[in-house]
Amino acid sequence: MDIDQIAKLKKISQQLRKSGHSAGCLGFADVMEVLYFHAMRLDSENPNWEDRDIFVMSNGHYTPLLYATLAERGFFDKKELVNLRKFGSKLQG
Repeated sequence: MDIDQIAKLKKISQQLRKSGHSAGCLGFADVMEVLYFHAMRLDSENPNWEDRDIFVMSNGHYTPLLYATLAERGFFDKKELVNLRKFGSKLQG
């Protein structure tokens, strides 16, 4: 990875830190940005791609960070993040 790629990943992790329960999300944002923007094989245009990597997360407190990561990666519009934990939204929590 070159310096420009590292700088881009750092910028993404800083953006991701703005979501969720701050302590957990702050500490895990770097992991999410490396997974979703460098390591995992994903296609936001084809989310059911058979050869995609699948991430399983068991810590519910990190859900806002996961949503922010998915929005940043292009799986849905970032504007939807304002509906986090709202009844009837796609991001009920």
